[in-house]
Amino acid sequence: MAILYLVPTPIGHLDDMTFRAVKTLNEVDLILAEDTRTSGKLLKHFEIMTPATSFHMHNEHKKLQSIITKIQTGTKVAMISDAGTPGISDPGYLLVREAIQNNIVVQCLPGPTALIPALVQSGLPCDRFVFEGFLPPKKGRQTRIEMLSKEARTIVIYESPHKLLKSLTQLAPFFGEERPIVIVRELSKLFEETYSGTIASALVHFGQHPPKGEFVVCIAGSKS
Repeated sequence: MAILYLVPTPIGHLDDMTFRAVKTLNEVDLILAEDTRTSGKLLKHFEIMTPATSFHMHNEHKKLQSIITKIQTGTKVAMISDAGTPGISDPGYLLVREAIQNNIVVQCLPGPTALIPALVQSGLPCDRFVFEGFLPPKKGRQTRIEMLSKEARTIVIYESPHKLLKSLTQLAPFFGEERPIVIVRELSKLFEETYSGTIASALVHFGQHPPKGEFVVCIAGSKS
């Protein structure tokens, strides 16, 4: 049976790698890695000797059919991203879609992803939520922010350090400066930090403490 394995990798702390993930990566014939240099450190740490090749947003269209053919002809393939679960704000969707269309079984192992622990520890309602990944960089950004400002469920977005203050500034006019917000930095890493407050207070805080690392931003839903 032709199977494509999607294997989550730690978002920071290496102890979050599961036994099943290590076993799977040892048993397959080929690992598709977002960045082989980044993944190489992880594979070396867990003494995984399986060959790895790059598969990312800049070459996935070019490599897609050859990977599908490899799987169909018996090569056991697993896909990993630099951190977290493939397909969640990382490459993966295109390959999964093509695999399903070619009657290849897709098996995603459970494992790390930044959005769930950030949401759960935020203290905001997490029974229903909206995950937006990264906001559009330019075109459609303001329209998306305005739309989300009316969303009643908790909103979760990812943000990079050099765009965090810009995003908070753009959120304020639509969400209101007093909208509750929780910002989690460097999840599972040495300098993990959670900031709880309002959009206005977050602007002051991160204006005084320049953002460093990767951020998960949880915003309370609209009550109107």
